[in-house]
Amino acid sequence: MSLLDIFRRRASDPESEEFRVRGFRVVVENTRADIATSTVVARLDEALGLIERYQPWRLAHMRRDLAQFWIVRYPCRGAYFPQSRTCMTELTFLARTDITAAPVAASILHEGMHARAHQMCTGTDARDPAREERLCRHAELDFGLALPPELGAPVIERARTSLELTDEDVAPAIDWAEAQRRQDAVDRAATNQSNSRTR
Repeated sequence: MSLLDIFRRRASDPESEEFRVRGFRVVVENTRADIATSTVVARLDEALGLIERYQPWRLAHMRRDLAQFWIVRYPCRGAYFPQSRTCMTELTFLARTDITAAPVAASILHEGMHARAHQMCTGTDARDPAREERLCRHAELDFGLALPPELGAPVIERARTSLELTDEDVAPAIDWAEAQRRQDAVDRAATNQSNSRTR
């Protein structure tokens, strides 16, 4: 199963809600009873607010390059789907309370850079995944450096660590079927834990 297959399967799910956040269409598919949809939408708004405040030109690019945000349970924290110009931001990542909105904003900005790169490439351009990943990580680093130090520190650390990786490691091949199996196991455990608390 490829990333695109997962997207197509999930995109046809009728269990979704639609919102407008800072001018963006936002589709939320919340399959986790232990996560409030209002919480993830508020965190998305907070993250976009950080981008708007500290690097407004990046938000302006996203407004041109993206058609929508898609919040869904997914085996990675973010992805860009060029066919629909969709930025996916993962449901449980948005729901985390152990981090600030800055890492969330950096992830969104990262996917926005993939959108920007896609918009700038022609159909004949060869894609270099490692180079594109590094462009996205440099954008994260620039964003982290623009933030107040207490917000920017984890963003800067993650970006710098990623930029030191080899080409193979900065843009690794992912077994999406295995990633989906692992995510499903985590969700089953969370559901079982939630059910045992309500008994």
